[in-house]
Amino acid sequence: MQGVLYVSHGSRIPEATAGAIAFINEVKKQIDIPLQEICFLEISKPDVGQGVDNLIKQGATKIAIVPVLLLRAGHYYQDIPEEIKQLKNKYPLIQFIYGEPLGVQNRLTNVLVERIEETNIQPDEGSKILLVGRGSRSPQTQKDIEQIASNLQLKMNLHVDVCYLAACSPSFEHGLRSSLEENYSRVFVVPYLWFTGVLLQSMEREINVMEKQGKDFILCSELSKHPIMVEALKDRVQEAIHSNKIYNSTREVR
Repeated sequence: MQGVLYVSHGSRIPEATAGAIAFINEVKKQIDIPLQEICFLEISKPDVGQGVDNLIKQGATKIAIVPVLLLRAGHYYQDIPEEIKQLKNKYPLIQFIYGEPLGVQNRLTNVLVERIEETNIQPDEGSKILLVGRGSRSPQTQKDIEQIASNLQLKMNLHVDVCYLAACSPSFEHGLRSSLEENYSRVFVVPYLWFTGVLLQSMEREINVMEKQGKDFILCSELSKHPIMVEALKDRVQEAIHSNKIYNSTREVR
């Protein structure tokens, strides 16, 4: 029997965890499978092992593990595969399918455009965009964020710079300070984050400090529960369900 396990990040902030659960529940309604569970990589419960245990107790023999992640980074390449490896040892007769993060998609850039428009502040020739990625040690992360920035620049016809909250350069603080030194009078700060949480709160604090120096920074909302995001994750679930790539302990598929 087919099961689906949604693997979200987890947060210390209850609002963030609740937002992730509400979002995934919207996707679950559109997947015609009775066995669907939500779990978290860290901090929040249940964890990945508990999520798999719950599905198997309900009769699942084939489990699509779907990462609720925007891009391929450390969680995708290392953390979740390590969890699956341990689960394969524990449940050798269960088939595990490992799904894909959302990745770079043109329709997701449309969500960023909407988040800018929702500020009700009209960009002008004195405006620029600062696209903020979470960051990762994986080189693919920077390539993806740069591609998203290029797509956003084409759609908005505004200059777009990128920065990161961790692991990559330039840092978010550097991105803000560089903006202070430029001639742009208005900076739209666009977080490429799925849900609210500690990172978004830290961004708000840093922007409040920088604004005291006279620059107009406009922090846009996270991607959140936009219908396009729901549709994109639903597509990843369907791909995983219908995939014949069975995960094995060496991270290869067959």
